Parts: sequence; C-alpha cells; structure tokens
Amino acid sequence: MAGFDEIRFALEAASGGKNTIILDDAGMPSVMVRIPMFYWSDVIEGGEDAPCSAFVVDGKVHDCIYISKYLNVIENGRAYSLPGRDPAHTLTIDDARAACAAKGRGWHLMTNAEWTAIAHWCVRNNTVPHGNSAFGKYHAAPHERGVLVGDNRGEKNRNEMRTLTGSGPASWNHDHTDYGIADLNGNVWEFVAGVRVVDGEIQVIPDNDSALNVDESCGSVLWRAIDAAGNLVAPGSAGSMKLDGVKSGISGPEDVAVGDGFKLSTEVRNPNYTGGEEDISHRAYGWMPFFDLSAEVGLEPSMCLQQLGLYPRQDGYRDGGYLFLRNYGERVVARGGSWFDGAIGGIWDVYIRESRAFIYPDIGFRSAYIEL
Repeated sequence: MAGFDEIRFALEAASGGKNTIILDDAGMPSVMVRIPMFYWSDVIEGGEDAPCSAFVVDGKVHDCIYISKYLNVIENGRAYSLPGRDPAHTLTIDDARAACAAKGRGWHLMTNAEWTAIAHWCVRNNTVPHGNSAFGKYHAAPHERGVLVGDNRGEKNRNEMRTLTGSGPASWNHDHTDYGIADLNGNVWEFVAGVRVVDGEIQVIPDNDSALNVDESCGSVLWRAIDAAGNLVAPGSAGSMKLDGVKSGISGPEDVAVGDGFKLSTEVRNPNYTGGEEDISHRAYGWMPFFDLSAEVGLEPSMCLQQLGLYPRQDGYRDGGYLFLRNYGERVVARGGSWFDGAIGGIWDVYIRESRAFIYPDIGFRSAYIEL
C-alpha cells in the first residue's frame, strides 16, 4: 500500500499512539484503537488483582489489544474499520465472525470480554460514551448528531436511521476524545463473541480465547457454564448460573413480552415460552432494566459475572441499559443498543433474545486484533 508507513506514522503521532492502522493479510487497512493492558482491580472496586480477561489469550497475557475504531463494513468478504461508512448490518453472528476471521491471524469478532473490559474502563474514567440513540442524535443531548446514512438524511424513512461510522462528536467515543472507539452506544447493536445463553444457562468461552476464532458453534465442547463461586464448569452442571423468569411464561405462539423480567438463579423454573412448537426462534421473551436484575434469595453473584457484564454492579454504574432475553433455546449476544433505544440504551445494554440465524438492520459488529 503506497505511502502506508507515512500515513500510519502521521495517525500515531497525531493521536499520541492511541490510534494506528493495521493491514490484514490482503494488505488492506483498518483504523484501530490501541488499548493497553490493565488489571480488573484498576477498573472495579474489589476487582481481582489480575489482568483483565480481555488481555488473556490461551493462557498468555498480552500487553495490548486493538479494537476497531469504527463499526465495520464488509468488502470482499472481509471486515474493515473505516470512517464515514454505512455500518454493515442484516447479517448473522456467524457471518460477522467469518468476515473478521477472513482477515488473517489475530483478527476476530470483538468479544464480550473485550466489550465489557472497555465498558468498565469507561465507567472508571467517567467517559461513558453518548451515541446515536434517537434517530441520528443522542437522546439526552439532541444537539449531538451524527451524519445519517443515505436517504435517511431527510428523515423520510425512520425505520433505518443509522449514522455514518465515526460521524458523531467526541462524546460518542469511549474516551470522549477524537481518538477513542466510536459508536459503542447506539447506532447499531453489536454482536459479540465468546458468550451465549442456552435454556437460560449463561455460557462463555474462557478468558479471551474467542480471539483465536475457536469453535463457537451450537455443539462446541469449548463452552463453559459458571458456578456460584465464579468457576467455569461443564454446561448443565448442578448449580450453574441461569436467568430465570420472575413470572410464568406462556404456551401460545405469540412473539410478545411476558412476566416482570428475570432473576439470577441456579434453576430455570419459568421459561418465557412453555409451548411445544418446534420453531422457537420467535416466541415469548422478557425484558427489564439491566441494573434491576437481582439474584434469588441466598445466592451471591460472583465477581466473574459482574466483570463480564452479565450481572450488574451498583456502585455508580447506573446509566441506562436493558436486558432482553429468551431463556429457552440457544441465544447469541449483542450489546450497546441501537438508534431507537433512547434512554433505555447504553453500553450496558445486553440483547440475548435471538438465535444465531437472526438478522436485522439494527445489528452489526466490529472486529478486533491481537498480535499472536
């Protein structure tokens, strides 16, 4: 790529090393944000005095990770972090994983471990990002606007109100500077790797091993459940952490919200859907403010669940964010909310409602990179 070294040097010099350009194995560039390694205790009161799991891959601690500055687009089957683009959307999580892995060694779909590490960092540094949460603007500060994609600039089609990648103000970036990660809050939900919920049971890929593009298929043997102490155990183990409905589900085929949300439990007594339909992709579901999620009597949520953004902390974290869930079948995870979520959106939004075949215009993704 002609002039690449000069361009990269200029960007790194201007950003103080926060931003760089990394080429994939086809020689094509992505703009990336360098995140230096930190400990859980650096960002969470009472957190482990150990490297944040986002930096631990296959047992090795890395001194940094690189996160796409921009929501990704797909060109020639590969994911790219580029400014001023309509972010990729209407694709499955497996499509997103494949587009990231196609870039070569070290490239991967941003993982839940990486997402939540950055979210905790934002809270600790008082830079929780704003974003496109209200049809092209930030709901709590309407003067903060991004550039709407294509025909939506005239607000003729309010069904799709994505903004061009990175077109919002600095407050839409994770560190509130021009050199932060853009659009973590709103615009489109983002699929994340390394986490799922199966019949209400929370399952993860250990540490940040998802960065290796390991098998995350439905039947993969790499998935692990989490016990009450925060240990990783085999799926289906007695006492593993689950999300149980607060009220009884329904047996009808309607795609409707039921009950009063969820609670952390060791059993699922109240699945949202109790019928016998073979296709369970769009039956009953539940939702609730993420920060209102509580545990059943006698169950103490582990620090592991809080670190991974799967159970809320209460020490100054409350800034919106909802939990959407179907606690039956296999459900993949997206985070961050979309352009129409308003005050209920935010970086703690967690969407666990859909099967891995789900596509929609308000769900996209971003790639990440670790030197392997």
